[in-house]
Formats: sequence, C-alpha cells, structure tokens
Amino acid sequence: MQTRIKYKVNYKQDKWLYILPILLSVLGLIFIYSASSYTANKTFNDQFYFLKKQGYAFIVGIVFMIFFRKVSLDKLRKFSLPFYILSIVLLLLVFVPGIGVENYGAKRWLNFGLFTIQPSELAKFALVFLLADYMSCHDMDSFFNVAVCLLFGGIMCVSIILEPNMSITVCVGLVLITMILLGGAKLNHFFAVLVPCVLLIPLLIIIEPYRLERLRAFINPWNDVLGEGYQLIQSYYSLASGGLFGVGLFNSRQKYMFLPFAESDFIFAIIGEEIGFVGASLVALLFLKYMFEGFKVAKRAVNRFDCYLAMGITLVITFQSILNIAVVCGAIPPTGLPLPYISSGGSSLVCFLVASAILQNISARANSTQKFLTP
Repeated sequence: MQTRIKYKVNYKQDKWLYILPILLSVLGLIFIYSASSYTANKTFNDQFYFLKKQGYAFIVGIVFMIFFRKVSLDKLRKFSLPFYILSIVLLLLVFVPGIGVENYGAKRWLNFGLFTIQPSELAKFALVFLLADYMSCHDMDSFFNVAVCLLFGGIMCVSIILEPNMSITVCVGLVLITMILLGGAKLNHFFAVLVPCVLLIPLLIIIEPYRLERLRAFINPWNDVLGEGYQLIQSYYSLASGGLFGVGLFNSRQKYMFLPFAESDFIFAIIGEEIGFVGASLVALLFLKYMFEGFKVAKRAVNRFDCYLAMGITLVITFQSILNIAVVCGAIPPTGLPLPYISSGGSSLVCFLVASAILQNISARANSTQKFLTP
C-alpha cells in the first residue's frame, strides 16, 4: 500500500521573519517623511504627500502579507510560468502610449488611473519563482538546463534594460547567476556564462552616453560639481554631516532640496545624516540579519523548490540593499535602485512585503510536523 505524506503547517516560525520586514518598513515611513516633507510641501502643498502614498502601500502590503503567508505553496507554484509571462507583458506595456509613464527619460511605470506600478519590481520575484520551479525539477549539472535558466533571465533582463533600467537589470543578473551557481551548476558551465556577462557590462555602459557620464562622475565627481557629480557629492555631504551619532531625527539639512531623490534612491544618506554612522550601521545590520534568516529558511526547507525560492528571495533583498548602500557611499557608480522596504515606492514595498510573507510560509512548512497517511 502506497504511503503519502501530509504536512501539518506550524505558523509559529522564526520571529525575526515577522519583525524585520515590519521594522524596516516602519523605519522607511519615518525617514520618508523626514526626507520628503519639505519637498512635498513645496511641490504638492502637502508635507505628508509621500508619507501618505507609502502608508497606503504599507497597508496593502500587510493585507497581501497576511494572505500569502498562509496560501498553499504547492498551488502557488502552478502559477510560476503565468506569473513570469505576466511580468514580461507588464514590462512591455510601459512602451504603450497612455499607459506607460515616462519620467526622467525612462519608461518604468504603468498608470492605471487610481494607482501606478513599476513592473520591474514584480519582475525580479517572478523570475525567482520560475527559476525555483525549473531548477527543482531539472538537473543543473546539465548545460542545457543552465542555458534554459539563462534564457528565462536573459528575456527578463532585456525587457528591463529597454526601459532603460540598468540598476534593476544588474540586480536581476546577479540573482540569476548566483541562483544557478548555488543550484549545482558545474564551474566550467558557470564561468562560460559569467565571462560573457562581465564583458557585456562595459558595452551597456558605452552604448548609453548618460551611463558613461555617471561612470566619469563616480571616478571623480568634483569634475562635474553641478552636473552628474552633483548627487554623489551631496550624498557625501549628508553622510559626513551625520558624523558618529547624527544631527538628530528630522534635522537633516540636505533634504532641503540639496540632495535629489532623498526620499527614494538616496534615503540611506538621510539616515546617515540624521542618526549618524552608528544608526546607519544598525540599519545595515538589520539587512544582514535578514540575509542570515533567509538562508536559514532555505537550509531548512522541506524540498528543493522551497529551498530555491527562499534562496532567490533572500538574494534579491541582499543584492538590492548592498547595491543601494554602495551607491550612496560612493563605492560603485550612481544608479537608481531603491533600498528595500525603506525607500519611497509603493510597488517596491508591496512586492517586498509579499516576498517576506512567502519566506514566512516556507519557514512554516519547514517547521511543520509530518503525518504519514495511507490512502
């Protein structure tokens, strides 16, 4: 008689998986208000404008979080390919007049009247979901299977870079390559993929003049103080002003329209200015803690799909937070990439909260008790 396994899911899982996304999101609300209040008042005559938008997204994210932490992962897995296809369609819709929204020369948003979304935020996790599904069913020792995963990732990266959005493309590429490597790909297959990808980066920089300008500004921002180097210099001023313990919460001076995108891509500079090196380091440690918790979930997962999915979600959070902080600190060339959970952006916040819920779901199944039943 055949035996089947039924899991009784235990939702009393790791407390940090609940605490960290909520804590980071609340910190985001605080610093978004601090960073944007002056600009919002000048532009929209409402100092709470960006805070309200982020607050609404936070509420929506919590509702989705409650749902996805208990939804069946096996049922959700069946939608991995449709989810991926939908994300590609949404990425291409940004080029449709009347729906796609262009801002600062990039078409990255879709306008649905009552709300706007940024498809690339959804696309990162759609790719992770599809890769987890495919890799769990196929032997990654095979170069063919590695090539299939690269095809999935390549289509996604091309769709994003056309916006153009190189920062998200780099993040997706890093997640893609790391998942393939950790999934068991042979080193010779891995390096056969890595070398062309590394050679492609200079080409992507050269074909777009603004990227070359940003690279020059990164090398020496003082050569173009009022141009491409301006934002990075203002970020330096913000971080330097903070010193060890900061100038005090809500007391930033750079937020008075000196630092562009202070509430979004460069919010970490405001954090460093207001609560100093110590406070900014604690925020960075929260992301580090989240990384360890995410990989712990992947390690304890009950099957390969859960393992790869937890690993992929954790990699997205890790790489995106590292890249954002590195840009603000001047360690890599400036690029527009939000800090997960903290930067202003409703699409980003909702997607990351849903990703957190799925991590909680995977952890719950890992903590589950097994009942052996016979049909």
